[in-house]
Amino acid sequence: MKTYRELAKEIQSDFEEDILLAEVDGKLSELSTVVGEYINLRFITAKEEPGMKAYERSLLFMMLRAIFRVAGRKSIKNVWVRFAITHGVYVEIEGNVTIDESFIMNVKEMMNKMVTQDLPIEKTIMKTQDAQSLFASYNMTYKQKLLNYRRSSAVNIYRLGDFEDYFYGYMVPSTGYLKYFDLCSYEQGLVLLFPTKNHPKEVSEFKPQSKLFQTLKESINWRQMLDVNTVGDLNDVIARGEINDLILVQEALQEKKLADIAVEIKNRKDCKFVMLAGPSSSGKTTTSHRLCVQLRANGMIPHQISVDNYFVDREFTPIDENGEYDFESIDCVDLKLFNQHMKDLLDGKSVQMPTFNFKEGRKEYHGEVLKLGPEDILVIEGIHALNDQMSVALPRESKFKIYLSALTQLCIDEHNRIPTTDGRLIRRIVRDARTRGSDAKDTIARWSSVRKGEDKNIFPYQEEADIMFNSASIYELAALKVIAEPLLYGVPVDCPEHIEAKRLLKFLDYFLGIDTAMIPMNSIVREFVGGSCFNV
Repeated sequence: MKTYRELAKEIQSDFEEDILLAEVDGKLSELSTVVGEYINLRFITAKEEPGMKAYERSLLFMMLRAIFRVAGRKSIKNVWVRFAITHGVYVEIEGNVTIDESFIMNVKEMMNKMVTQDLPIEKTIMKTQDAQSLFASYNMTYKQKLLNYRRSSAVNIYRLGDFEDYFYGYMVPSTGYLKYFDLCSYEQGLVLLFPTKNHPKEVSEFKPQSKLFQTLKESINWRQMLDVNTVGDLNDVIARGEINDLILVQEALQEKKLADIAVEIKNRKDCKFVMLAGPSSSGKTTTSHRLCVQLRANGMIPHQISVDNYFVDREFTPIDENGEYDFESIDCVDLKLFNQHMKDLLDGKSVQMPTFNFKEGRKEYHGEVLKLGPEDILVIEGIHALNDQMSVALPRESKFKIYLSALTQLCIDEHNRIPTTDGRLIRRIVRDARTRGSDAKDTIARWSSVRKGEDKNIFPYQEEADIMFNSASIYELAALKVIAEPLLYGVPVDCPEHIEAKRLLKFLDYFLGIDTAMIPMNSIVREFVGGSCFNV
């Protein structure tokens, strides 16, 4: 019987990049699948998100096998795929293994050998109970724990030679597809570098992001302190009825971090402007409110300013390549007026503050006048706040820059991380439905454009921050699940967004749900599920 891989080979010459997956009647399928009846068939390469994710996942599988073969299984206690960094993932190895240049070179050589050998990546269906026994024998205890909460009686297990593992998502059919990658040592671990959708045959040089890395490491320390490293651990806490205590400790950790930031701001005598930026659904509004509370507790008088109130009038809004308003562009902001107002405030002058009327598309003035006294400080929130072009008229010493993002702390298991973008997308789906009346289909449809704007306007400036704050909560996906699932089920089968909705539903199925009533009213999570004391 013919497989989709065989069909793909017949038309591969029509594609610039390798075909990696098939889309059959609106559903993704691995190329190793036997061809059945279909109405519509489309092939996917690494130029598309599902194809690149399959490439990354398969490459990770190949790297894990290489690590275990080079180090020897008895030398390894565990391999942790920790988090994304630059265009790759950071990996740590627990056990009697020294990650030096020699080790990196040997793993890389082993991976290249497997590419040359073009080994098959085989999928088998195994009873869930048998899979748990298998992973127990491999000392992959977090996979074993994850499967405790699987409703299905069977799971898909992938095999590469003598190495078996469980992965969340689709794979390419063999190692011969995995030609583009690199490895390098970093800190206590190593980084596996991927190509990108825009350049699927190129691997960029690794550029360390030290502030982001330290913030992500702090998140790992938090989850280790809470003894909740994976989704299975979180489910255990929920099943034991101990989730309320976990929520309270998590919120206390974030509050302590914000209190420490407030003290640092107070100690900077020349600081009058707190510039807070972050990507979509990072919880900027609630974080700025909570920071203001801490600033007040330290004797300061904070005033919140949204950069959105300095948008140019609608007729001057820039247009993107699709002929639509580009609200992510810095040119949406009246930079001249913003800088003049901030400079006047710094000089002790009174300023009449604008409010942007989004319905009419113009700034309005309602008599709000601001003048800064000795204890006054401005908390300015906006996606461009870290870009010095935004506040070019202000001296550097007058600014304290905070980069905010929801850097997901949990992993699904040892080898399956949770992408930060997934957490933010689920947050946005829930919030858009509550505050804008948008359905999940519309939010998913806009997401690629949102991320494109972040890549251009936010992420390049994150290392410019004085400090980074992680707004993700270790419990939040269990809370968002109960609201997000019905919204995702509402995405029609016959639309392009259905594939992504189905993927997110499969992902959320790993979690036990929790009652959102347990979440404190000042929590950042409340910005998305509703009920915030800050009226956001």
